[in-house]
Amino acid sequence: MSNNPPPVDVVVVGGFGHVGLPFGIVFASKGLRVCLYDIDIEKAKLINNGQMPFIEYGAESLLREVLDNGNLSISLDKQSIAQAKYVVIAIGTPVDEYLNPKTRAFLEVILELSDYLSDDQVIVVRSTIYPRTCEQMQKLLADRGKFCPIAYCPERIAQGYAVRELTKLPQIVSALSEDAACAATDLFAKVSPKILNVSVKEAELVKLFSNAWRYIQFAVTNQFYMIAHNFGVDYNTVRQAMREEYGRAADLPTAGFAAGPCLVKDTMQLAALYSNNFVLGHAAMMINEGLPGFIVDDLSTRYDLSQTKVGILGMAFKKDIDDIRDSLSYKLGKILRFRGSDVYYSDEYVKDPTFVEREELLRLCAVVIIGVPHSAYNDLQFPNNVEVVDLWGITRNAVLP
Repeated sequence: MSNNPPPVDVVVVGGFGHVGLPFGIVFASKGLRVCLYDIDIEKAKLINNGQMPFIEYGAESLLREVLDNGNLSISLDKQSIAQAKYVVIAIGTPVDEYLNPKTRAFLEVILELSDYLSDDQVIVVRSTIYPRTCEQMQKLLADRGKFCPIAYCPERIAQGYAVRELTKLPQIVSALSEDAACAATDLFAKVSPKILNVSVKEAELVKLFSNAWRYIQFAVTNQFYMIAHNFGVDYNTVRQAMREEYGRAADLPTAGFAAGPCLVKDTMQLAALYSNNFVLGHAAMMINEGLPGFIVDDLSTRYDLSQTKVGILGMAFKKDIDDIRDSLSYKLGKILRFRGSDVYYSDEYVKDPTFVEREELLRLCAVVIIGVPHSAYNDLQFPNNVEVVDLWGITRNAVLP
């Protein structure tokens, strides 16, 4: 190792995103010198001014604090990667149009960064990656004469609550070498109450299993909802009776859209790993992705949709955030439009000039569908002549389909 200490302790690649930015803020708040590297100029301006570019509860005041004390810096220059002991990779890893993992795109980014890496640094992969990607990354770098220790430490935070959870959840730490494991353990011990050291293969499955398990849970409750509806009963009443002082059913979630950039993606990555024999995963995808169509088919039994104005309240992919990535509310809207409906969108947090205020949506539409259960909708009053489709069971006077 070099005798000269690096200018910063940690550089976060993908530092302006939903994973990288909260990570950088929290570690800077613990006294580390953190640099956020990314390529989005507009987000860089916002962050430098102490403003979060997305909803992350508890983050903005902490952001201003670490900017003011100098522990956090912002960079649009790849050269900054060379200036840290730890290089944390927090870039997105999507699947392609066939739901196969796009590992090549991730490795190409690593290749672009390799000129700025040295053997004195420790690479910490925070992104969700397809199994064995770390090994491919190690070989790719070795072919270019780079032998940085590599650790895989998957994030497990709930979007919007990362700042709170990073200091409360146990941290999974794995690595391709003992040096990398020790260095990553030292890093995360500064914020995490507990370190769980496992092998890289185990860590890869911890991440994928966690999201697939959650996705399957949503599929179970959504299938139950469909069965209950076809049987002519209120699923939320059934669910409440199942869970009331009965611990074995306590973790059954509400029905509703299971979406976002992680759950279906990681379930499909697990399916690809298992030669597309992950029957439960594929079934979960069919149920969860089919729910918007189920709602539209049900409405078509009572309405001429080509003559009906339909409003969707909530376009984010989950409650009380502003992220619309892979939101099923948009899929619902597309299906309704295909059936000829006039469709109106509204959201409490998402800013879009094509959206309408919720009051206007309620005034215009004969049918209102709760796309996501924002807290603001809990006590919302609906006109008597409006049918409310509320899978989540959050509205006071909703009429369940």
